[in-house]
Amino acid sequence: MNHDLEELTAEVRRRVDELGFEVVDVRRRGSKTRPILEIRIDHPGSTPGCGVTSQDCAVVSRGLERWLDETQLLGLNYTLEVSSPGIERPIRWPEHWRRFRGQDVHVKTHHRRMRATIVDVTEDDAKVVLNVKGQAAPVVVALDDIKDATLVVDWD
Repeated sequence: MNHDLEELTAEVRRRVDELGFEVVDVRRRGSKTRPILEIRIDHPGSTPGCGVTSQDCAVVSRGLERWLDETQLLGLNYTLEVSSPGIERPIRWPEHWRRFRGQDVHVKTHHRRMRATIVDVTEDDAKVVLNVKGQAAPVVVALDDIKDATLVVDWD
């Protein structure tokens, strides 16, 4: 994640927290002239399926739009998309990895893709310990090396 996106993400997380919600994911897409900021929110401490409503998304969207318009961090021609985390909830930050210990995740690193069970996060919040399907010993992966991770949906 680049420095500007890290700062933007930190500020978005702070502001959404003040509104009573948790940021699950922040992604910036689009172009320089037409940036798109995608934010997924949830209720703090919720479990999958507990549901963010369209009203919740509207509250967060209005709160962030005022700030983005005032600061013009994304310019005048941005698009803000606020949504629920969905059933394949992204796992981004150390607190997410801790909360979902024991659950299965799809993990995409810079070098491989794997399905694993979350064991723990190291004390320094820099690495996650995973039991990878088909491997006897746990694997330790640096959080900085993880490009994407989502909870596995068990349809049974």
